[in-house]
Amino acid sequence: MLATQRQEIIGLFQQALAPLVAGSDLTPNVVLERPRDPAHGDIACNIAMQLAKPLKKNPRELAQALVANLLAIPAREQLITSAEIAGPGFINLRVADAAKQAVVAAVQQQGERFGKGTSGAGKRVMIEFVSANPTGPLHVGHGRQGALGDALSSLFAEQGYDVTREFYYNDAGVQIATLATSVQARAKGLKPGDAGWPESAYNGDYIADIAVDFLAKKTVSASDGAPVTASGDVEDMDSIRRFAVAYLRHEQDLDLQAFGVKFDNYYLESSLYTDGKVAAAVDALIKAGKTYEQDGALWLRSTDYGDDKDRVMKKSDGTYTYFVPDVAYHITKWQRGFTKVINVQGSDHHGTIARVRAGLQAVGLGIPQDYPDYVLHKMVTVMRNGEEVKISKRAGSYVTLRDLIEWSAGEASAEESGARDLTRGRDAVRFFLISRKADTEFVFDVDLALAQSDENPVYYVQYAHARICSVFNQWGSDESTLAGVDLSPLTSPREAALLARLAEYPDMLQKALDELGPHQVAFYLRDLAGELHSYYNAERVLVDDEAVRLARLALLQATRQVLRNGLALIGVSAPSRM
Repeated sequence: MLATQRQEIIGLFQQALAPLVAGSDLTPNVVLERPRDPAHGDIACNIAMQLAKPLKKNPRELAQALVANLLAIPAREQLITSAEIAGPGFINLRVADAAKQAVVAAVQQQGERFGKGTSGAGKRVMIEFVSANPTGPLHVGHGRQGALGDALSSLFAEQGYDVTREFYYNDAGVQIATLATSVQARAKGLKPGDAGWPESAYNGDYIADIAVDFLAKKTVSASDGAPVTASGDVEDMDSIRRFAVAYLRHEQDLDLQAFGVKFDNYYLESSLYTDGKVAAAVDALIKAGKTYEQDGALWLRSTDYGDDKDRVMKKSDGTYTYFVPDVAYHITKWQRGFTKVINVQGSDHHGTIARVRAGLQAVGLGIPQDYPDYVLHKMVTVMRNGEEVKISKRAGSYVTLRDLIEWSAGEASAEESGARDLTRGRDAVRFFLISRKADTEFVFDVDLALAQSDENPVYYVQYAHARICSVFNQWGSDESTLAGVDLSPLTSPREAALLARLAEYPDMLQKALDELGPHQVAFYLRDLAGELHSYYNAERVLVDDEAVRLARLALLQATRQVLRNGLALIGVSAPSRM
């Protein structure tokens, strides 16, 4: 049922309730639900049971009076054909066929705009995700962040928000120093296992690749950075560091490009130091009286803001702890006008939430206590050929996002281009990585991603779209002639189920946004594909009866459009052939 129709029915309920609650101070909140068993009707409402106690009436008798008033309203005939009372006072409604069928015309008229809303009009939101250290290729966890963050960004954009996708580069600190010493060791001819190899060094093959290009004095650049040319001097640690960071930022750009993820802005941690923003944040906390010195270190009184203990800001050696630049970074987000910010990060960041929020509240800028929002995701385990895969040769210690895309693409056939093959892998990875709630661990089965069967969810959904395209190819007529066709033949139970599922799409999008749960889009698409496959297997579309044929084609046309809309939202293609 469309949202406008739901509001009309709620209005009818409120009109029918008015004489029953007259003289009381009650303001009934009418909630409509979908019965678990379709045999019970199309809509269920328990408002009579909610109001029975405050009105001191028998719930079933109250339901009978409410139904009598409801059915007496002339306007209800266009929406409601009957109302029944079940159990102690549940009200079950049956919706008019024409009201159910209205979703087809709505999808035909709105096309790509079906499901879009305006609740975010005039509002800005920043979503930060991936934000990998530029110390190696992107790993599978970064891929899960990419899929979640990009889909979440699209959900906000669908509701009219002005969305900024931001990538925060942790290009300062111990890990960057380790990267530089690793590349230097390789450039000097050392390799993992040699006597002089640094104990904390990165061991992946990519370190050797960087060293070779550094010695060759090559030039690299990230998507938003100036070109960096290597000096080729193995003792020039500053050049090694700058070249290695630029090299890996460029490589991560290529990974993101293969994954179909784009960012509006990149922010460098190092700029927080060079621009004085870290020092300014620390000074603001000191002036606000929210710090103290103990054991040669500077502490934040984070317990004043609900943290379980106070936190060290500056260690006795003069270096800042991890969360201090995070506080400075989020101050810049607030000052840039982003009063709504969502960070998509790994669950290992859970411990930093309280201290970052404490620091933001303590600076006295009026930042609310729940700023920013967080979506934390758990680990991804990769299975291939029935075994867990923990490392790749290139990265040395983990499975890369590029590995996963290429493995999920499978072997290209002779007539396929490499680009199309990688698209298949990208589709599988993106769909799989948002197909579970972020806070649940996920097993990515590469063999399942390659399977062309109903067990593979992305294949199952894409095949539903391709199956509809095949029907239209068989029909061979102009689809524009389906606009405004008579939809009254769409009355079978399977048609009703498909119509109901289509009508759920806009509400599902809003719910997914409200709960910061893009996995709900994947759930919905599988359910919609399931309804389509069941309908296709039970009913013939291209029947001889023209009225029935055209109505069924219009239903398939609407279903294809919603499948396409949902797949586009999560960055997955909608192929016309499988």
